[in-house]
Amino acid sequence: MAPEELITLLVGTPSVSGEEGPLADLLQELLESRGFAVQRQGNNLWFSFGTPGGARLMLNSHLDTVPPCAGWEGDPFTPVWNGTRLQGLGSNDAKGCVAAILLAAFELSQQKLEGEVVVVLSAEEETGGNGIATILDRLGPLDGAVVGEPTGLRVCAAQRGLLVLKCTARGQSGHVAHAQMLGTENAIHKAARDIGQVAAMDFPAHPLLGSQKAQVTQISGGLRRNQVPDACEFFIDLRTGPDQDHDALAADFQRHLESEVRVHSKRYLPKGTDPGHPIVRAALLAAGKAGPVGSGTTSDWAFLGDIPAVKVGPGDTFRSHAPNEYLTLPELEAGAAFYTQLVPAFFKMQVKHEA
Repeated sequence: MAPEELITLLVGTPSVSGEEGPLADLLQELLESRGFAVQRQGNNLWFSFGTPGGARLMLNSHLDTVPPCAGWEGDPFTPVWNGTRLQGLGSNDAKGCVAAILLAAFELSQQKLEGEVVVVLSAEEETGGNGIATILDRLGPLDGAVVGEPTGLRVCAAQRGLLVLKCTARGQSGHVAHAQMLGTENAIHKAARDIGQVAAMDFPAHPLLGSQKAQVTQISGGLRRNQVPDACEFFIDLRTGPDQDHDALAADFQRHLESEVRVHSKRYLPKGTDPGHPIVRAALLAAGKAGPVGSGTTSDWAFLGDIPAVKVGPGDTFRSHAPNEYLTLPELEAGAAFYTQLVPAFFKMQVKHEA
C-alpha cells in the first residue's frame, strides 16, 4: 500500500477518543489480510513479528484524536491533499505516526530480524482512558519501546509528567461591613497569598527539559458580594521532570502554603531514559541526530513503567490540536524510513548491551 493511500485511509476514518471502533475494525481487517495475527482488547490492537527469543521492541502510537476545534477550513474529517500536504483531523497527531509504523512493519516483517517487534496501536491516548495501560500486562516483557508522536523525528529521551493539585483556602463567613472589626478571615485573601507563593516558586532545571514553573489554572470562591468568603479553591498545574516525585512535591507545596493541598491527578508520570541506552542510541542513529531532546507534552510513555523508551515520530507537535492540522508526504516517508532503520539497529545494540 502506498504511503499516501494509507494515510488518507486513516485520516478519512473518524476516531475521536472513545469512538475509535470503526478505525480499529478497518485496521484489524487490513492487517489480518496481510497475514498478521492481530490481538484486540476494546479498541486497542497489537501484533508481533520477527524472531522470538531475542530482544523485544514495542512500536506504539495511538488511533484516537481530539474533537475538532473551531477555525477549520472545510470538514476536519475529510482528508484534503494540497500538493504533498494532507490536511485533516489526526493527520499530524498521530495518524502520521501510525501510518509510518505500519509502513515500517510491512517492510520489516519481510526481513530476518534479530529480535521481535510488537506493534501496539492504542486507544484513548488523548483522554487517558482505556488505552495502553489496560493492555500492557498482555504484551509480555519488553526491552525497549518507541512511542510515536509528532516530534519532527527529534529523539525525545525525557518527557514531562503532570501533577494537578487542588488547593482549598478556609476562612470565616461574615458581613463585609463587620469584617475588619471582627477580624474575619477572608478565604480569597488567603488563596491570593498562596497563589503569589506558587508564582514565586522555582524548581531545578532538567538537562533535557529545562526549567519549569507551576501554574494556577482555575480559581473559584465567594457566595455573595456582601459576604466574606469562607472558602476559595484553586488548581495548580505542574509539569514535572523525571527526577521529581509527585507525592514529595505535593507534600512540599503543603509545607509552603496556608491552604489545604490535595492531589487531584498524578497518574501522568514523568519519564526519562539514559542517553547511553540502546533505544536512545539506535533512535539517534536512525534519525541522524547528534543528541536527544526533551518533550513538554505527555503521551502513552507515561504508562510504560520502567521500560526504556523514546518518543519520536513524523510531524510537528505545534500543529497538534490546532485547526487545519496537516502532515506532508515527505514527512510520512521519512518517518517510515526512520522506524525501519531503528528496529534492526536497536536489536544489534541490545545484543552488545546484554553481552
